[in-house]
Parts: sequence; C-alpha cells; structure tokens
Amino acid sequence: MLRTIREIKKHSMGKKKTVFVSGNFNVIHPGHLRLLRFAKQCGDFLVVGVHADQANSLTLLPENLRLEGVQATNWVDYAFILKDPPEEFIRKFKPKFVVMGQEHEKEINAERAAVESYGGKLVFSSGEVSFSSLNLLRDEFKNLNFSSIVKPKDFPGRHGFSLSDLRKIIEKMKGLRIVVIGETIVDEYITCDPLGMSQEDPTIAVTPIAKNRFVGGAGIVAAHARGFGGDVHFFSIVGKDPSAELVRTHLKEHGVNAHLYEDDSRPTIRKERFRAHGKTLLRVNHFHQHPISKDIQKRILKDLSEALEDTKLLIFSDFNYGCLPQPLVDEIIALCQAKDIMIAADSQSSSQVGYVSRFHDTLLLTPTEREARIATGDFNAGLVVLAEMLRTKASAKNVLLTLGSEGLLIHTATSSKETWHTDRLPAMNTAPKDVSGAGDSLLTCSSMALAVGANIWQAAYLGSIAAACQLSRIGNIPLTANELLMEIKS
Repeated sequence: MLRTIREIKKHSMGKKKTVFVSGNFNVIHPGHLRLLRFAKQCGDFLVVGVHADQANSLTLLPENLRLEGVQATNWVDYAFILKDPPEEFIRKFKPKFVVMGQEHEKEINAERAAVESYGGKLVFSSGEVSFSSLNLLRDEFKNLNFSSIVKPKDFPGRHGFSLSDLRKIIEKMKGLRIVVIGETIVDEYITCDPLGMSQEDPTIAVTPIAKNRFVGGAGIVAAHARGFGGDVHFFSIVGKDPSAELVRTHLKEHGVNAHLYEDDSRPTIRKERFRAHGKTLLRVNHFHQHPISKDIQKRILKDLSEALEDTKLLIFSDFNYGCLPQPLVDEIIALCQAKDIMIAADSQSSSQVGYVSRFHDTLLLTPTEREARIATGDFNAGLVVLAEMLRTKASAKNVLLTLGSEGLLIHTATSSKETWHTDRLPAMNTAPKDVSGAGDSLLTCSSMALAVGANIWQAAYLGSIAAACQLSRIGNIPLTANELLMEIKS
C-alpha cells in the first residue's frame, strides 16, 4: 500500500486537491463516466482504486481488464488494483475528497470515519446526466472514416497517371528536407453538452465535458510534413506560457526540428472551439497581432539561412498574426532563389485580412476563393480569370484554389506565357467532420509531391486525398504516409 501511495504522489506532482474513488468497475458504462467526471471536477488529481479479484465476490471480469477500462477514461489521472479495504487506504493516503455514488449515502459507510479522522470530505453524487460517451469522442478525434472518401476515377485517366504512380510519389517523400515557417497556433476543442436556452436571456447554455488540445497553424504543417516522411525544420514564434511548452513537447514527439523564438510581447496564439453534437458553436481567439521585432527577424534569418543547406522545399504557412513581416518574407524568398529552393505558400484570411500574393515567385499557392479575391482586389471575376490574375500578380507557377464543398480548382502556367491549363477536382470527403485543417494538409502534401517530381495534377490529387483524410476526424492530428497509402489502396 505504501509503495502505491508513493507512486501516486510522484505522479500527482504536488497537486493538493486529490480525489479518491473505488469500486468494481465491471463494465465501464455511462453511469461510471458521470461519476468519474464529477469526481475529477472536485479536485486536481483523480485516483481510482479498482477492487482486486479476491477482495469482492461481485467482480465479473478479471482485475486487469477492469483496470484497463478505468485507465482508458479521460478523467482518471491514476488507477491501480486496490487489494486493501478502501477505508484503510483512505486513512493512509488522506485524499482531500472521497466520492461515492448517491446510492450509498443512506448506508453505513466505513469510509466516512476514515475521511473524518484527518479532516477530509466524503461526497455522494452519481454525476450529472450526460449522454456523450467519452470513448466515442476520442474516436471522433483520432479515427479516420475512409468510407466517406470518394476518389474521382476520371481525373487520373484524363491526366495520364495511375494510383500506383501516386504510391511511388509518396515513397519519394521520405527524407525530403523541408523548412516550414509561420505562426504556431494551439487549438483547443472543448466538447460540450447543450443544456438548452437560458431562461434569463436568449443565450445557448452548455456544459463542457472534455477538452482536447492540438498544435495547429504552421505547426501542423510541419507535423504533416514529418508524418509524410520529411526531414523537417520548423521556425515559429511562441510566448512565455504553458501553451509554448505544449508546442515544444508536441513537436518533439512528432520528430520535428523546432526553432521556436520567444516573444515577451505576445502570448502563444490560442484558439478555443466550443463544440456540441459535432458542430462548432463558438470560437474564441487569444492573440496579439503586431509584427515581430527586427531583432527576432534577424535571429530567424540567421538560423534559417543555415537550415536551408540541402533543403529542397520551403513552405510559408501564414496566418497574418505578425510572424512574417514583409521584409522578412522578401529576404527569405531571396535566399531560396539563390539556393534554387522551391517555395510553396498559403496565407489564411478567415477572421483576419492578408494578401497571399505577397509570397511571390512561388511554385505553389493554395488560397481559398476569398483569399484570392482579397489579394487581387477583384470580387466579380470568374474563377479561372481570378486564378490567372493571382498567378500573374504573384509570379506563381501553380495555384490550387480551394472552394470548400465545391472542391478544388487547379490552375497552372504552360510553357507559353499567354496560355494556361485549368481543371477541377470535386471535394472527396462526402461527410466532413471538421473543415479547419483541410487547407494545411492540402498545402503540405501537394507541395511535397511537387518537390519530389510530381506534376501539378498528381500533386493536386494527392493533396486532395490528404485533405479528405484530415476532414474525416476532428482536431489537428498529423497525417502519415501510411494513412495516405491506405486510402489510395482502398
């Protein structure tokens, strides 16, 4: 028992409000989830004791399986096999709160005397009613739904390539040296249960039940590139805050070589998305939008110049929050031109305004229609004319104009300066779950394909498959080459 308590204290890292729950947990059901969620809300660190097989005749499953079920829930910080009577463990461990189901309140509880002996508190509750299964929510974030992806068969034939050609392109991506630069964003997905309309004012009332945090923005572009097999160096700005530590840990776990520059004048950009029943109800952005200092620009340029040695591709992933001032962009482009490095760029303008055309002389631009119209100042031209206007203004070789549910317009220059080729790909995912990460995966996959020798038609098709895969789950989870290969084979 004492060894277990020492282990718990090691994992809790000094958190004072510990909460303890014990039980058989034969099969984890919604009632258990409600109880554990309530217990977690009572303190900072939730410990669960799963009764050992010999300790209770009411156990139906082996203790190791019951323990695995408890450990798989989001709310539990530490779970173990409890071989001693609960009251004896409580006296030794001395948790701040002990939580028991409401049905035990009228019984004689040995736990009460144990808790009161050191001034703790015994709480009875079965938790609030919630019809959201946390395990299903986890699947929604992680699992790809390939059944919703439909690949057009006529496009490859029209442009003279096969799916086996795409598999070869993916194989060539392994080891490709890439530099990614742009804003890092921490995306927080707060899943809620909708309670209904407030009776005090016309406001939708919700209660949060789970939070998932991801590294987004240019960070997910770097992680995608690594997942596709690239050797990735990532340059970005963070604040001095816990979100910055999350970014560092996340990128290290995914094998990205991160060059993160702390800026005292801004927090790490953070976006909260409140969701219910698969829909986003509200997004709250936390950021400062002023340009980074000239001193930081000089440091980035010096380090990036060294990283560009043997680099084949540089990706600008711009969100217009001040990380990429124009003088810095121009100097980076000049460096790439001197070293014959391919450039791809995206400049997102959803709630903010930016000009994707400022990334000039690129191999690839991937704007939305709105971003293209902002960059050209034309809100009336047809799509093909719009794409050509942007391509000409930015001196770009290729433009992939993203059209949401209408798919993708591919626009490329020919050897003759007076002509161009255009084609369209429909949206491949027929049941998207989360549209926020599609553009990042398209940019990453398409530009990497071009960098290893694919033509624009092959690159657009592969990028569209990557975007469709990303749309199949919620949150910015990096895609992998194996996931692309699985979808191509299906």
